[in-house]
Amino acid sequence: MQKTWALFFSDEAYREFCYSGDEHTSVMQLLGIENHAILLDTISKRYSACGARIGALVTKNKDVYNSVLKFAQARLSPPGLEQILGEAAIDLPDDFFNEPKAEYLSRRDLLVSRLNQMNDVFCPNPGGAFYAIAKLPIDDSDKFCQWMLEEFTFNNQTAMFAPATGFYITPGLGLNEIRLAYVINKEAINNAMDCLEEALKVYPGRTN
Repeated sequence: MQKTWALFFSDEAYREFCYSGDEHTSVMQLLGIENHAILLDTISKRYSACGARIGALVTKNKDVYNSVLKFAQARLSPPGLEQILGEAAIDLPDDFFNEPKAEYLSRRDLLVSRLNQMNDVFCPNPGGAFYAIAKLPIDDSDKFCQWMLEEFTFNNQTAMFAPATGFYITPGLGLNEIRLAYVINKEAINNAMDCLEEALKVYPGRTN
């Protein structure tokens, strides 16, 4: 009889970026699911090393481990330079993340404040990472994001957002939501929020 598993995949690439005193709890710390837990990790998010294809899969499930190992051995290895950088990153001091975490927190507070000051816009405060989801008075986030890029400018600028529909498994959810990444400096965040605020005033698919 073929063996089947119920597996818990946990992407923990942002574990250092927990705000407001919250502590990260890893899936590997949960009792009773040791043989079902799979932790996924990458250096590209943690160290702002975009494109560095270095990561890890951690599991205590020996069948999963053996299957993954066979697949990994059939692929080309990651680039040598990224392997060297990834190894060096492990030896960074414990306080390495203090400065970037404080900067992300400052950017988050600015972004969320600007969004919630706009009429009929709501953005909950993210507890970690560097993304936010905002609910807008719009008919369709995919159409809105495309309209922003193709038809709208304010002070010769526009802003690019990700429709939130792609982040839900349930059809229809995220239709009036966008995802924003506060990985840019605060001046750029303010400019993007100025663009969004003005765009919502004239967007033809505004709902209220």
